[in-house]
Amino acid sequence: MDRRSFMKLTAIGGGAVFMSGLYGHAPAAAAGSKTAAYEDFYFVQLSDVHWGFSGAANPDALNTFRKAVATVNALEVQPDFIIFTGDLTHTTDDPKERRQRMAQFKDIAAGLTVKNVRFIPGEHDASLDNGAAYKENFGPSNYAFEHKGVHFIALDNVSDPGARIGDTQLAWLKNDLDQQANDARIVVFTHRPLFDLVPKWDWATRDGDKALALLAPYSNVTVFYGHIHQEHHHITGQIAHHAAKSLIFPLPAPGSQEKRTPLPWDPAAPNKGLGFREVEAEANKDYQLTEFPVTRS
Repeated sequence: MDRRSFMKLTAIGGGAVFMSGLYGHAPAAAAGSKTAAYEDFYFVQLSDVHWGFSGAANPDALNTFRKAVATVNALEVQPDFIIFTGDLTHTTDDPKERRQRMAQFKDIAAGLTVKNVRFIPGEHDASLDNGAAYKENFGPSNYAFEHKGVHFIALDNVSDPGARIGDTQLAWLKNDLDQQANDARIVVFTHRPLFDLVPKWDWATRDGDKALALLAPYSNVTVFYGHIHQEHHHITGQIAHHAAKSLIFPLPAPGSQEKRTPLPWDPAAPNKGLGFREVEAEANKDYQLTEFPVTRS
């Protein structure tokens, strides 16, 4: 089976699965470079599950997450890891209910065949208590890890209710990046976009420019984020930013209307606006993205 064949996942019943593959064995690092060679692998990105949501925007809200888990489990070639990029749960003012939703989310996610699963918070998970309940359930909200020659960084731009990363985390980011070669392969996960997409819709990070300034000296940086519930691509300098669709409902195009209300549910096309993405990276090439629609099972 070739790589494109096994990457073509059929999403079931509204599930939205975003897939990233890092393909092709890189040659040995050039003389003087600290960058390691990397091996073939891919990972799955799921975003904006909003467990606990109930409303007309998705009458099937109780089932979409479970169907997405089943879909990922049905992959013939399993990913190396899975990451959820925020808004795991839908916001609630009740701290007890917030924790119950997180426990329910964890119970469903535990059904994933792949057990190397990572998380970052969204504002629905973290902004009302500065991330306290999230950290109780999922651990640190920002961290870094290495995987087969790629350096991954997870940033928290939601626990601060003012939509800031904050000076402490920015200092941590600087220290982490100082240990990387300028040509290191770096992937950043965030929930909100780091750039100003639509600030009046909360589609921005107030000090995101500081994070981008720290990332700017590095020649191979890609950012994957959620929050906006749709595919979107943007470039800041040499940094590529790619937004993921949601598992719950799509939102309107950036700035296309006064408010960011969910797009209406269409019974004739219940999966409209949901889909999945294949992202390939080959030696000495940019990431290659291919989008696929969701199909009804």
